[in-house]
Amino acid sequence: MLSTPWLLLGIDDLTRAVPDKGIDDGTLLHVSEIGRVEVGPGWRSLEASWYIGIATIAASGTGVIIDEVFLDGGAGQGRLRTALGGLEILWVGVTCDLDVARAREAQRPDRVAGQAESLASVVHESVEYDLVVDTSRATSKSCAAEILEVVSPTA
Repeated sequence: MLSTPWLLLGIDDLTRAVPDKGIDDGTLLHVSEIGRVEVGPGWRSLEASWYIGIATIAASGTGVIIDEVFLDGGAGQGRLRTALGGLEILWVGVTCDLDVARAREAQRPDRVAGQAESLASVVHESVEYDLVVDTSRATSKSCAAEILEVVSPTA
């Protein structure tokens, strides 16, 4: 729906790039049996490098959509905001009813049962948004249209 190509970069891209060892032994990320995601001692330096890379892409003039899950709420947003420096940012919160999230989670083989519920209370805590879209009953296209109403016409 954008008039020029933008890149979609997300936390799932970063986690796919992480060595399996760092997940298997929990030194980078650990997903508990109930889906709680805990970061290990080496995670923050990888995250910082990832954010710098995204900021560099955006600073070069390429539009970037960042699909991020703030595992520690507002503190995570603060780290990303710092990395993005003076770049123009539209902070969009994407929410849905917990029952809808559970149903979607059940359809994804890469998710642990209970992960949506365990993260729901954390990822939006103390996060400041310019716009919030609720995907419970809205289509992705209608949510995108709502976001594009706010984005610059040159997007």
